[in-house]
Amino acid sequence: MNPFSSGTRLRDMIRAIRACKTAAEERGVVRKECAAIRDSISENDPDYRHRNLAKLMFIHMLGYPTHFGQMECLKLIASPGFPEKRIGYLGLMLLLDERQEVLMLVTNSIKQDLNHTNQYIVGLALCALGNICSAEMARDLAPEVERLLQFRDPNIRKKAALCSIRIIKKVPDLAENFVKPVAALLKEKHHGVLITGVQLCADLCKASPEALDYFRKKCTDGLVKVLKDVANSPYAPEYDISGITDPFLHIRLLKVLRVLGQGDADTSDSMNDILAQVATKTESNKNAGNAILYECVETIMNIEDNGGLHVLAINILGRFLSNRDNNIRYVALNMLMRAIAVDSQAVQRHRATILECVKDSDPSIRKRALELVYLLVNDTNVKPLTKELTEHLEVSDPEFKGDLTAKICSIVEKFSPEKIWYIDQMLKVLSEAGKYVKDEVWHALIVVITNASDLHGYAVRFLYRALQAAVEQETLVRVAVWCIGEYGEMLVNNVGRLDIEEPLTVTESDAVDVLETSIKSHSCDLTSQAMCLIALLKLSSRFPSCSQRINEIIGQYKGSFVLELQQRANEFNSIIERHQNMRSSLAERMPVLDEATFSGRRAGSVPAVVSTSQGVSVILPNGSAKLGTAPVADLLDLSLDDAPAPSSSGGEFLQDLLGVNLMPVSLQPDTNQAQKSGSDILLDLLSIGTPPAQNSPSPPQLLSSNTDNRSPLDILDRLSTPSAPSAQIFSTGGNSSMLDLLDGLPSSPPMSEGNGLAHSSVTAFESSSLILTFNFSKQPGNPQMTLIDGSFTNKSQDVFTEFIFQAAVPKFLQLQLDPASGDTLPASGNGSITQKLRITNSQHGKKSLVMRIRISYKVNNKDVLEEGQIRNFPRDL
Repeated sequence: MNPFSSGTRLRDMIRAIRACKTAAEERGVVRKECAAIRDSISENDPDYRHRNLAKLMFIHMLGYPTHFGQMECLKLIASPGFPEKRIGYLGLMLLLDERQEVLMLVTNSIKQDLNHTNQYIVGLALCALGNICSAEMARDLAPEVERLLQFRDPNIRKKAALCSIRIIKKVPDLAENFVKPVAALLKEKHHGVLITGVQLCADLCKASPEALDYFRKKCTDGLVKVLKDVANSPYAPEYDISGITDPFLHIRLLKVLRVLGQGDADTSDSMNDILAQVATKTESNKNAGNAILYECVETIMNIEDNGGLHVLAINILGRFLSNRDNNIRYVALNMLMRAIAVDSQAVQRHRATILECVKDSDPSIRKRALELVYLLVNDTNVKPLTKELTEHLEVSDPEFKGDLTAKICSIVEKFSPEKIWYIDQMLKVLSEAGKYVKDEVWHALIVVITNASDLHGYAVRFLYRALQAAVEQETLVRVAVWCIGEYGEMLVNNVGRLDIEEPLTVTESDAVDVLETSIKSHSCDLTSQAMCLIALLKLSSRFPSCSQRINEIIGQYKGSFVLELQQRANEFNSIIERHQNMRSSLAERMPVLDEATFSGRRAGSVPAVVSTSQGVSVILPNGSAKLGTAPVADLLDLSLDDAPAPSSSGGEFLQDLLGVNLMPVSLQPDTNQAQKSGSDILLDLLSIGTPPAQNSPSPPQLLSSNTDNRSPLDILDRLSTPSAPSAQIFSTGGNSSMLDLLDGLPSSPPMSEGNGLAHSSVTAFESSSLILTFNFSKQPGNPQMTLIDGSFTNKSQDVFTEFIFQAAVPKFLQLQLDPASGDTLPASGNGSITQKLRITNSQHGKKSLVMRIRISYKVNNKDVLEEGQIRNFPRDL
């Protein structure tokens, strides 16, 4: 016989394929076998049709195309005998799926088989329908499946229930047809039928709210009784697994009770007793028992509140944490993370066990336990928990130190009871795992240190000791170098020594030594080296006796291949040698940084400085975040973050001063304005001294401030010439204020004493059609915050629609806009729109308020835009 004829047996073909030594040889065998099968199909040979289909199924499992044999499945299904139908249905489930149009041809055959007198053929049809049923087939065959739910044979009822699950998922509208038959299945004694009925009940509850209500009222007590019978049933060899009767049925019953009890207090109360019984009587020394306990805990957590059951469930999870099986511990940690929201106190009792899991050898358990510990931290336990985590940091694996360090830093920042404890913990973390600490963490530490004036000496001495012992921790090096540069004289003179400190003697030469060691360390990166150079420059002013030595250390980097270090070294060397008269002012201490603003920005909680009346907020780009929309960028008059960086040192100074990106002159698109410089952009930003463009309408005038008509170049000439008189930029009633580039914004005119700051009023903006009035007030005890009630009045004869007010302020101010009272402004002053603003001035007493505004509205379906700058705020704001 031809080895590749249709008469060869399946086992011979499998043997030939497995004997192939290469993929090409296998493809050749399969190709010849497929050719023989196609010849047999074309001859319509019924004798070997079932054998050919069996071969095609094996070839299909190897990944070769077998679509040419799909019609053979339909022919076998239409055959009268059971063996042919079995192969046909198996091929149908394997070679086809619900997307095949061929399935339309098999619907009638399946319907006939569902009504067949042979229960085994009925079982074949149900099995196939449950696997490949499409929505159209579900609608056509649902009545037959519903009828079979009451068939005399339990195996058919079981398969009909499973097939019904598929039908309901495909066509949820058919769910109501199965509700009553399923209620009868829940009273079955046969476990196979009962478990499928319970699963069908759960799916019906998810698909139909009406079914959920029906089962809650009619079937809850019955399901509770079934679970009680199963839990208390005697030993039955047929269902016994590890001494537990049918754990699969246990779990299914618990799941359906969870669905029924969720959101319904009465239903939850009816199942409390059986849940407590299952939780207490189920053995936990076998995996089957643990599976039941886990589902029981899941059910308790999801049904309505019962404090006693919650404590019992959390205690079960606590026992899981002591199990040797990593899978059980992992799911227990997951469940405990959810349980914190239900009963945090009960979870706190297992804190010691959870901390042990942080030290586990399994990385997944370590990470989950660490996340759980983070959720457990509060004001009362922050110190012991942080101590445990910090001690473990010393011995933890390198791959885990990153996650552990991040969580410790977050805990310390969030729950720190006092600054000295905060500084201690952060410095310990930097000493143990400084290389894993992110930049924003050590930035925040520096901000806290600058704000703790009584701890400057303590911090710099702590860092000096730590730096000598752990010079390889780069973030520790950066913080230590910064503090030594700022507070070096406090280190040498032992200023502000606390009682808890050990005596420390440091000379000026020792302070320079530690910086020299740090900058020459092999682990010192570019940022740390640059910070070392700055610290050395500052110490050269504070320690005159070491100035020459410091100059020599800095001079070693004048020929560095790194341009950043080379430029710093040359500039600092020039300052030390040639500009000693200005060195002390250049090397002054950094001003105290605004801790609240920095923390708020990190947490994302600082109110946006650009807001609209529609509640849309855009955060100004402080060198990192992009603007939301181009119009807002135009409003702020700032260049986007992706603009080229400034090329001149003057531009960099303005960028550092204002926190904005300034575009070089060479990159500005307007060639007619080539004479403008970076300082012109600063003037554009503030709208200072810029005359109106020719042949263009005059912009709206801001009341109480008259713009000087001097050109920007004249103003810059006056500012850049020391001997020239100061430029009078603003004028208000004869009082002039001087432009101070270091303050960034001009001072506002003083407010007369008679007005009173508590209820002062200013016409902030006025155009030919619109008036904006601000009423100011202060909150007692908070001089930095100013409350503003803005009122918009329409002077024209037309109604303004889609009214939107936008405002922008410099970065030392924080602005919050409440929603406007409306978006339609009546004509002729017959009404107004009001809007509340809150401004927080972090430089209160040093810098006055200033604001740029944009007002847009529609007049007769035409868009109108008005812009301006408000500088006439009272000075005391």
